[in-house]
Amino acid sequence: MKGEPLSSVLEQAVETPMLGKSVITLDDLSIRQIQELLHKAQYIDSHRKEVAHTCDGRVLATLFYEPSTRTRLSFETAMLRLGGKVIGFAGAQLASVTKGETISDTLKTVSNYVDVVAIRHPKEGAALVASRAASVPVINAGDGGHMHPTQTLADLATMQSRFGRVNNLTVGLCGDLTFGRTVHSLIETLCRFGNVNFVLISPDELKTPQYVLDRINATDSCSYTEVKDLVSVIGDLDVLYMTRVQKERFFNEDDYLRLRDTYILDEAKMAYAKKDMAVLHPLPRVNEIAVEVDDDPRAAYFEQVKNGMLMRMALESSVVGDELPGYEPLESKEVAA
Repeated sequence: MKGEPLSSVLEQAVETPMLGKSVITLDDLSIRQIQELLHKAQYIDSHRKEVAHTCDGRVLATLFYEPSTRTRLSFETAMLRLGGKVIGFAGAQLASVTKGETISDTLKTVSNYVDVVAIRHPKEGAALVASRAASVPVINAGDGGHMHPTQTLADLATMQSRFGRVNNLTVGLCGDLTFGRTVHSLIETLCRFGNVNFVLISPDELKTPQYVLDRINATDSCSYTEVKDLVSVIGDLDVLYMTRVQKERFFNEDDYLRLRDTYILDEAKMAYAKKDMAVLHPLPRVNEIAVEVDDDPRAAYFEQVKNGMLMRMALESSVVGDELPGYEPLESKEVAA
């Protein structure tokens, strides 16, 4: 039904259990399953010792065909903190792809060694190909400009920790809204929860694609406005999601130089913001957030990094079917209430 948050439909649908499940996009998870992962991550954070042996004997493969520091280390640390082990490679030059091996053959082989795979690849759709070839769950750690579902889970966890919810919020997204896969994925997922007002802040050259705007329009409980000036709207925001404005996206260097400083978040701009606004950023940062903002209690981007690890711990343990000691599922707590 037009305009209805997909959550209400998904809650009624027959869910595929998390055990054995690949996660290529967040569409692979129902809203209830995402809420359960958020709940698990909170439990893990406050019960580090209790969960330290949850995945004893498990092995994660990190198959990273392109360079990554944060995402790869986050996936690996997540499994290590659960008691498991990690194998893998970081860079296509270290893999048998240099000998001509296909992704499918690599995954069919690696599936014999491990319990779960995290894959990053420069080509869109590579993670889906991997999941179809593998006999173990595959988690997409980013495929080209397509999807990065665990980054969105980190974003949701940070909003949940700051506000106790991920909807009934005004969310500003600033910078490169044309090419930012994290922005598109976050908007899509928040529309599934419903009741979000999006403020889209960008130069004309980097506006939000029409298909993303169509997704917002398809949800009656969500709305959006498009503006060019950050200062004019920052006081209305509960969340400010910053992204890089990249020089290579502009045909005219003068336009880039003119706009660049407009989208640098500093103390002067923060003075106009709410006292409890949360500043998010998928990282890496270049110069779009001044270092002086790091000490502001509203800066949540390094908290995002921690939450990303916690969400990956929740996801990895869920897809291999290992229960967290002492954990009480969200569904049970709601029934008890």
